[in-house]
Amino acid sequence: QVQLVESGGGLVQAGGSLRLTCAASGRTFSRYAMGWFRQAPGKEREFVAAITWSTGVAVYADSVKGRFTISSDNDKNTVYLQMNRLKAEDTAVYYCAKTGSVYIQSKYRYDAWGQGTQVTVSS
Repeated sequence: QVQLVESGGGLVQAGGSLRLTCAASGRTFSRYAMGWFRQAPGKEREFVAAITWSTGVAVYADSVKGRFTISSDNDKNTVYLQMNRLKAEDTAVYYCAKTGSVYIQSKYRYDAWGQGTQVTVSS
Protein backbone atom coordinates (compact mmCIF):
# COMPACT_ATOMS: atom_id res chain seq x y z
CA GLN A 1 0.00 0.00 0.00
CA VAL A 2 1.13 3.52 -0.77
CA GLN A 3 -0.05 6.92 0.39
CA LEU A 4 0.43 10.10 -1.63
CA VAL A 5 -0.20 13.52 -0.11
CA GLU A 6 -0.11 16.74 -2.14
CA SER A 7 0.42 20.20 -0.70
CA GLY A 8 1.30 23.71 -1.82
CA GLY A 9 -1.81 24.72 -3.76
CA GLY A 10 -3.47 28.08 -3.32
CA LEU A 11 -4.75 31.24 -4.93
CA VAL A 12 -2.32 33.24 -7.07
CA GLN A 13 -2.47 36.02 -9.62
CA ALA A 14 -1.79 35.34 -13.29
CA GLY A 15 1.95 35.43 -13.91
CA GLY A 16 2.74 34.21 -10.43
CA SER A 17 4.31 30.99 -9.19
CA LEU A 18 3.50 28.03 -6.96
CA ARG A 19 5.43 24.95 -5.90
CA LEU A 20 3.50 21.75 -5.31
CA THR A 21 4.84 18.92 -3.17
CA CYS A 22 3.89 15.24 -3.21
CA ALA A 23 5.05 13.14 -0.28
CA ALA A 24 4.95 9.36 -0.71
CA SER A 25 4.87 6.85 2.12
CA GLY A 26 4.23 3.16 2.58
CA ARG A 27 5.01 0.61 -0.10
CA THR A 28 6.19 1.98 -3.43
CA PHE A 29 6.94 -1.45 -4.86
CA SER A 30 6.94 -1.54 -8.68
CA ARG A 31 7.12 2.26 -8.95
CA TYR A 32 8.45 3.34 -12.32
CA ALA A 33 7.45 7.00 -12.47
CA MET A 34 5.63 9.72 -10.58
CA GLY A 35 3.27 12.05 -12.38
CA TRP A 36 1.20 15.18 -11.95
CA PHE A 37 -2.29 15.43 -13.43
CA ARG A 38 -4.92 18.14 -13.20
CA GLN A 39 -8.67 18.34 -13.50
CA ALA A 40 -10.77 21.46 -14.01
CA PRO A 41 -14.53 21.51 -13.26
CA GLY A 42 -16.48 19.63 -15.92
CA LYS A 43 -13.27 18.55 -17.66
CA GLU A 44 -11.41 15.26 -17.96
CA ARG A 45 -8.31 14.68 -15.88
CA GLU A 46 -5.26 15.50 -18.00
CA PHE A 47 -1.56 14.79 -17.93
CA VAL A 48 0.75 17.59 -16.78
CA ALA A 49 4.21 16.12 -16.14
CA ALA A 50 5.97 12.93 -15.06
CA ILE A 51 9.41 11.89 -13.94
CA THR A 52 11.03 8.47 -14.12
CA TRP A 53 12.13 7.60 -10.61
CA SER A 54 15.37 5.81 -11.37
CA THR A 55 16.73 8.09 -14.10
CA GLY A 56 15.11 11.47 -13.46
CA VAL A 57 13.96 11.80 -17.07
CA ALA A 58 11.02 14.19 -17.24
CA VAL A 59 8.14 14.53 -19.69
CA TYR A 60 5.75 17.49 -19.98
CA ALA A 61 2.45 18.30 -21.59
CA ASP A 62 2.79 20.87 -24.37
CA SER A 63 0.54 23.27 -22.47
CA VAL A 64 3.01 23.59 -19.57
CA LYS A 65 6.36 23.04 -21.27
CA GLY A 66 8.76 25.86 -20.48
CA ARG A 67 6.69 27.02 -17.51
CA PHE A 68 6.52 23.98 -15.20
CA THR A 69 9.38 21.88 -13.85
CA ILE A 70 9.02 18.48 -12.20
CA SER A 71 11.73 17.21 -9.88
CA SER A 72 12.24 14.57 -7.20
CA ASP A 73 14.15 13.94 -4.02
CA ASN A 74 14.53 10.18 -3.91
CA ASP A 75 15.95 10.13 -0.37
CA LYS A 76 12.86 11.97 0.90
CA ASN A 77 10.51 10.01 -1.37
CA THR A 78 9.11 13.30 -2.59
CA VAL A 79 8.25 14.84 -5.95
CA TYR A 80 7.76 18.53 -6.73
CA LEU A 81 6.08 20.61 -9.39
CA GLN A 82 7.40 24.14 -9.78
CA MET A 83 4.84 26.21 -11.67
CA ASN A 84 5.88 29.58 -13.10
CA ARG A 85 4.10 32.18 -15.23
CA LEU A 86 0.76 30.75 -14.24
CA LYS A 87 -2.29 31.37 -16.43
CA ALA A 88 -5.99 31.36 -15.65
CA GLU A 89 -6.36 28.13 -17.64
CA ASP A 90 -4.00 26.41 -15.18
CA THR A 91 -6.77 26.58 -12.59
CA ALA A 92 -7.58 23.00 -11.54
CA VAL A 93 -7.21 20.41 -8.84
CA TYR A 94 -3.72 18.95 -9.16
CA TYR A 95 -3.15 15.29 -8.37
CA CYS A 96 0.04 13.36 -7.71
CA ALA A 97 0.12 9.74 -8.89
CA LYS A 98 2.32 6.66 -9.16
CA THR A 99 2.71 4.21 -12.02
CA GLY A 100 4.62 1.00 -12.63
CA SER A 101 4.06 1.34 -16.38
CA VAL A 102 6.31 2.83 -19.04
CA TYR A 103 3.26 4.63 -20.46
CA ILE A 104 3.74 7.51 -18.06
CA GLN A 105 1.52 9.99 -19.94
CA SER A 106 -1.58 7.83 -19.63
CA LYS A 107 -3.78 8.39 -16.60
CA TYR A 108 -5.14 4.88 -17.04
CA ARG A 109 -1.77 3.36 -16.17
CA TYR A 110 -1.50 5.01 -12.73
CA ASP A 111 -2.50 2.88 -9.76
CA ALA A 112 -2.21 5.25 -6.80
CA TRP A 113 -3.44 8.82 -6.43
CA GLY A 114 -3.28 11.59 -3.88
CA GLN A 115 -6.26 13.57 -2.63
CA GLY A 116 -5.50 16.58 -4.82
CA THR A 117 -4.62 20.18 -4.09
CA GLN A 118 -6.50 23.18 -5.50
CA VAL A 119 -4.66 25.69 -7.67
CA THR A 120 -6.61 28.83 -8.57
CA VAL A 121 -5.13 31.48 -10.86
CA SER A 122 -6.94 34.82 -11.02
CA SER A 123 -6.78 37.19 -13.98
